[in-house]
Amino acid sequence: MPADHDRAVEVLRQNYRALPDGASIRLAKPTSNLFRPRARPHGAGLDVSGFDQVLSIDPQARTADVQGMVTYANLTEATLAHGLLPPVVLDFKTITLGGAAVGLGAESSSFRAGLPHDPVTEMEILTGDGRVVVATSDNEHADLFHGFPHSYASLGYALRLKIDLEPAKPYVRLKHMRLKSVAAWTEAMTQACADERADFVDGVYFGPGNVCLTLGTFTDETPYLSGYTGKQIYYRSIGRREEDYLTVRDYLWRWDTDMFWTSRLFGLENPVLRRVVPGRVRTSENLRRLMMYDRRLGLLSGMNRLRGRRLEWVLQDADVPAEAVGDFLDFFDREVGLKPVWLCPMRVRREMSLYPMQPGQLWVSVGFWGPVTLRAGQAPDHHNRLIEREIAALHGLKPLYSTTHYDEDEFWQHYRGDAYWKLKDVYDPDRRLPSLYEKCVLSR
Repeated sequence: MPADHDRAVEVLRQNYRALPDGASIRLAKPTSNLFRPRARPHGAGLDVSGFDQVLSIDPQARTADVQGMVTYANLTEATLAHGLLPPVVLDFKTITLGGAAVGLGAESSSFRAGLPHDPVTEMEILTGDGRVVVATSDNEHADLFHGFPHSYASLGYALRLKIDLEPAKPYVRLKHMRLKSVAAWTEAMTQACADERADFVDGVYFGPGNVCLTLGTFTDETPYLSGYTGKQIYYRSIGRREEDYLTVRDYLWRWDTDMFWTSRLFGLENPVLRRVVPGRVRTSENLRRLMMYDRRLGLLSGMNRLRGRRLEWVLQDADVPAEAVGDFLDFFDREVGLKPVWLCPMRVRREMSLYPMQPGQLWVSVGFWGPVTLRAGQAPDHHNRLIEREIAALHGLKPLYSTTHYDEDEFWQHYRGDAYWKLKDVYDPDRRLPSLYEKCVLSR
């Protein structure tokens, strides 16, 4: 273990212990990938800026030791130098590996490789009671290892993670299949995930008669290359092309430039603006900031109020069993109506204590992001609450990176409150860190 890392751990532990009892504790970091409004930062900031390095890569063992604040962008650059990648690379460059381990997420390799916690074999964690422990699947802290995913740093902070890697090739060949119903999409997707000849599988729902399935395969050679960081827009290519080729880097970050399709909310699909606004500005992190500024200041909502319209932001994912995706989209078209919608199949490889997905079962992450018009008499959170109820009715689960509206009893029923509080009693008995409910519903 590098001596610099050990020294940084000791300094952080001392700084944590020096924080006054009862102080509100937050991570002092420059980026975020959460989509829930919070009051301006207050309380004691814990500086983790020194935990953003790839410590080592073992090409023979196909493993990497990385600090918790290393971004996927920096991690993939380091591993690609050895022809390797993490099995799951989330879609935005500034997502950190530690953040992904506690907050989950899915990408197009998740049907075979699982969620971000699945390739992690060891975690060094600063717990709520100020200890630094190393957790694995079979040591004395196995309970924390299995309970850390979906804990949203309410039990502690990941300082170092050991992760398995897999071989990668320089290019990805894409095959876009346009299907005329969700049922046809589900059948084709299930078959693609069963035979695993593709390395990547995801899809986009444009409407009831227009559902696209994209299969990606690593390749060493390519007849041409496309790019979607400039004038061209990736999601629009899906409905126009049957085949495409990208470098592996451009494939990994195909959604980052436009944050899927949400750049259009700010006019950034306009060809003139697209030429004027540099690509380095058109990134998921900057678009997320614009969204959160708008939600805090009410700019878009204010303009619409002048037109007699009220808006509700619906920035959510729904994780539903694969057989229920058609029912969910029927409901979603009827009650919400946002389009497009991202569809990402996934199977977890390792059971999680706090997010009750059965390992090996095929699920689909359904992603939808944008403002919806409220009708007269509807509550400000009308659509978000409808979505939460439908997810529960379909025996699905809701990730907690955005706003959550469950009452406390309902929340703990969905997210295994009994298991959570047992972990809290062991690793944060004095409740120095906000609980999962306080962080994800009350936004503390």
